[in-house]
Amino acid sequence: MASHVGNPLNVYTGPDAVAQYYNPDLGPPVPLVEIPDKLNPYRKDGVRIYAKIMSCLPANNVKSLPGKALNMLEKCVKPNDTKTIIEYSSGSTVVSMSLIARAIHGVDDVRAFLSNKTTDAKLNMMRFFGLRITLFGGPSQPEPADPRGGIHRAQQMAAERDDTVNPNQYENIDNPKAHSRWTGPQLLKQLPHLNVLAAGLGTSGTLTGIGTYLKATKPSVHIVGVCTAPGDRVPGPRSHALLAPVQFPWKSSLDSLEEVGSYDSFSLSMALSREGLIVGPSSGFNLKGLFQFLEKRKQSNTLQDLAGEDGEIHCVFICCDLPYQYLNEYFTILGESAFHPIENEELKSVDLWRYDEAWELPLPAAVEKWYTELDTDYDSGLSDSDTSTPDSEKSESETTSFPKPRRQTVQIPSSSTHQLQRNTVLLDLRPQAEFQEWHLPGSCNFPLESFNDPMPTATESPFKDPKILAMRWRELEEVFNPNASARTPYSAALVAGLKSCSVGLVCRDGDTARVATSVLRAKGVEAWSLKGGAWGVGK
Repeated sequence: MASHVGNPLNVYTGPDAVAQYYNPDLGPPVPLVEIPDKLNPYRKDGVRIYAKIMSCLPANNVKSLPGKALNMLEKCVKPNDTKTIIEYSSGSTVVSMSLIARAIHGVDDVRAFLSNKTTDAKLNMMRFFGLRITLFGGPSQPEPADPRGGIHRAQQMAAERDDTVNPNQYENIDNPKAHSRWTGPQLLKQLPHLNVLAAGLGTSGTLTGIGTYLKATKPSVHIVGVCTAPGDRVPGPRSHALLAPVQFPWKSSLDSLEEVGSYDSFSLSMALSREGLIVGPSSGFNLKGLFQFLEKRKQSNTLQDLAGEDGEIHCVFICCDLPYQYLNEYFTILGESAFHPIENEELKSVDLWRYDEAWELPLPAAVEKWYTELDTDYDSGLSDSDTSTPDSEKSESETTSFPKPRRQTVQIPSSSTHQLQRNTVLLDLRPQAEFQEWHLPGSCNFPLESFNDPMPTATESPFKDPKILAMRWRELEEVFNPNASARTPYSAALVAGLKSCSVGLVCRDGDTARVATSVLRAKGVEAWSLKGGAWGVGK
């Protein structure tokens, strides 16, 4: 295996930089990380367990490099002739193929054939990476030779078209050879004391390739194959029954076989991820298979037979991919009890529209935006810091030639000093009594019923109590919704009219008006709120 010594800083440059990045001979080894003792129930028995983090490969999964996609495409793509690549794959393999096909072979048209039972998260992931998707009914893991399945159809299409290839991970010997070429040698170089290896069986390429290499190089290593329990499903691996048609010599590459279910797979994957080793369910699947094997050896008093020259038992399990595309399945399989509850969960269905601080106007900006200042002299317009000469001390020319100086601080608008700008509407959301005590000139009282709710905090800021925010937002949605039956018979006309105006909103502390601004903006109304509300003005 080539060394990465020539690229110690892990930098790739030039026109073929991406192709270099995907070449395992030019990069560092994939990390091998010992799991925390708290996750290793056999640490006191002298067992050390390491995760081989294949998700640190460029495509974030075991199917990229060193693995299936690079080695298979290297052999089957014909330069200048191949225009389309087709593969039946549940996700990782064909995603890796699409990335490597573009980066190394210049092929953009990569098509995924897969089961109609594939989750939306996986489908969207593949579409994100530019794959063209064709769904097939029937079993999600069809037999390769079944003419009703997508594996056979991909082979058939490639046979019918000279410019199309189907790498066919299920039968292509370059699949396991990739792991004999890269993964196996890398493992022994990283961990010469390796005693046990655990890997899952899907197409069986990973285990077959590593196992073939280890049996030829260090036959003392015990190889554990892991398959899914009957009737259960874990993304990637197969059940023992579904391994029957797989043509790779996986049986001769392993020493023990374990069956693992989905609950343990997802649970251990989550436990690893929470401890900093972010891996998907097939990684937990492989670890559980290793645990089962070790427990059987412990119960039969043969565990120490696995130890090497240093007296310890060094075990490795393969971590195939990341958990993110399976997140919904974690909640379905493990149940809500495995996760912390969400505080204030009622807010998930309310307060749905965006906010912007630019929509909150301090008093000076609000006055400038909403009002035209009347050309009226007022003696009280001088600020306390004004030092201009009193009229009695000015000359006649000074008093007759210049107007009285205006106040330099913000003038709180009143009907005698300001009038609303044209096409401006001010809505005051406070109760009627507060509105009558003081309000901005030209504003309309539009009191909200939620202020009168018997809840103790009903009059406070909606951001202090999620129940208040939910109640107030729903009321504002109803009041300003032109498409629903609202409590005000003129809501449709009101919203339609507001769309042609600049709307200012006022409340006690500015927060309810802020929510109302968010609601109106979502409906296409140019709305603004008075920051700090009436209390901020000192009213």
